[in-house]
Amino acid sequence: MLLLCTFLVGVVAGLRSMMAPAVVSWFARTDRLNVGHTYVALMNSGVTAIVFTVLAAAELVADKLPKTPSRKQAPSFVIRILSGSLVGATVGASGDKLLSGLCLGAVGAVVGTLGGAAVRGKLAAAFGRDWPAAILEDIAALAIAIFSILKLG
Repeated sequence: MLLLCTFLVGVVAGLRSMMAPAVVSWFARTDRLNVGHTYVALMNSGVTAIVFTVLAAAELVADKLPKTPSRKQAPSFVIRILSGSLVGATVGASGDKLLSGLCLGAVGAVVGTLGGAAVRGKLAAAFGRDWPAAILEDIAALAIAIFSILKLG
């Protein structure tokens, strides 16, 4: 179950690159994810949780702007993979599988980036505009992140 959850939080990073670390950091902060003294222990810091939350809120706004570049372009894609790696490693560290989590989080981010873009494109076409599709993606990303971590309990 742990490895599936690391993959799923990676998928969330592919959908919303800053939402995944914000959610994971808050769960680590509240000891729902026990990262102890691992390489990702900084994720349980209150400052880290707040910084990622602010970045996630900014991303939710920026994502709806018409000039926001595609998530599949190099800088954005790389950030999503790094974010997926971080959250995967953090979730993995809670079960002594930091390296496996890191790898599965990165793979999940690739799947989330490409799959999320495809699904959002189809939803936007069905709605006749992008905004409702973007809101549905926000809700799905948050729900998947929370569900994945709660499933570990």
